[in-house]
Amino acid sequence: MRAVRQKEFGDPEVLQLGDAQTPKLGQGEVLVRVRATALNRADLLQRRGFYPPPPGESDILGLEMAGEVVEVSPGVADVALGDRVCALLPGGGYAEYVKIPVGMAMPLPDNISYAQGAAIPEAFLTAYLNLFWLGRLMRESTVLVHAAGSGVGTSALQLIREAGATAIVTAGSAEKLAVAKSLGAVAGWNYHDGPFDAFVERETDGNGADIILDFIGASYFEQNLKSLAMDGRLIIIGTMGGVEVQGLNLGTILRRRLQIIGTALRSRSVAQKIRLTREFMSFARDGLEAGRIAPIIDSTFPWSEAAAAHRYMEENRNTGKIVLLVEN
Repeated sequence: MRAVRQKEFGDPEVLQLGDAQTPKLGQGEVLVRVRATALNRADLLQRRGFYPPPPGESDILGLEMAGEVVEVSPGVADVALGDRVCALLPGGGYAEYVKIPVGMAMPLPDNISYAQGAAIPEAFLTAYLNLFWLGRLMRESTVLVHAAGSGVGTSALQLIREAGATAIVTAGSAEKLAVAKSLGAVAGWNYHDGPFDAFVERETDGNGADIILDFIGASYFEQNLKSLAMDGRLIIIGTMGGVEVQGLNLGTILRRRLQIIGTALRSRSVAQKIRLTREFMSFARDGLEAGRIAPIIDSTFPWSEAAAAHRYMEENRNTGKIVLLVEN
C-alpha cells in the first residue's frame, strides 16, 4: 500500500509518499480503506522524534481516519463490508489501509463526509475524555477552554453546549473568538491583549472556572490557578508554553482544594479507548445525526502535500481541523 513516510526526523519536508506493508488482521479486527485522515499536534512532535508511537504500533503518522470497511476477521458481527466508519488510531492513519479493533469503529451518519469523519475521533474523544471522565462536567459547570480555535477546542465547545454547561474561552485572534462564540462560548479573551485571569474573574462573577482545559502549560499555570473555582480542576492537555513552572507555591492548591490533572489519550489501553468511543457515541450520536455536533474543518490537503499541511499547522494558521485526503 501507499503511505506518507519519513526516512529521518526533521522539518515537514521529510514527509514523502512511499510504500508500506498492508496491515494483517488479527482476531476481532477490521481493515479499513482510508479516505481521509486529520492532523494533530502529536503528529508534528512524532515527525521530529519527540513522540514515538506505543510499542508494537505503526510508525506511520496519523491518529485518526475515516473510510470504508474492506475486510473483517472471522467472528466479527458488528461491522460489515462497505460500512462507512471513523476511528481513533495509535498510529498509521497517513496510509491507504489501517486495521482497527472492531470496538473502535464509529459509524458515520449519512450527513457526515469522509473528510468530516476523519476530523472527529481524536478531537472529540479527547474533549469527551477530559470534560466528562476527568473534569466531571455537569450542567452547572463553567469551563475555561484555552486554544479555543484548535480542533479539540472547537470540539469541546460543542460538547459543553450539548451538555447545557457554560464555556468561556481564550484564543489568539478575533476570528477564532468569533468561531468560538458561534459554537456556544459566552465570552472570549484574545491572549494578545494580556493576562486572562481578570477576564475569568469578571465573567464568572468572581467565582472562577470549575474546569480549565489547558494546552499551554507552564506559561499559563499561575493564571490558571487564579482562575479556578473552589474544588476546580485544571486539566493539562499540552505544553506548548513550556513544561517547567518556576517558584510554584502549593498553598493556593491546598487552600482552594484544586486538582491538577495530566492527561493523554494515545497511551490508554484499547479497552479504555473502546469504552470511551462507546460512551462518546451514546452521548453525541443524536447531535451528529442532527448536525448540532460537527467537526470544524479549517482546510483540506491532498496527502501528497502532507508537508505543506504540517507547515500550515506549525504556523498556527488553522481554526479547527486540517484534513488530508487519501487519494488512490
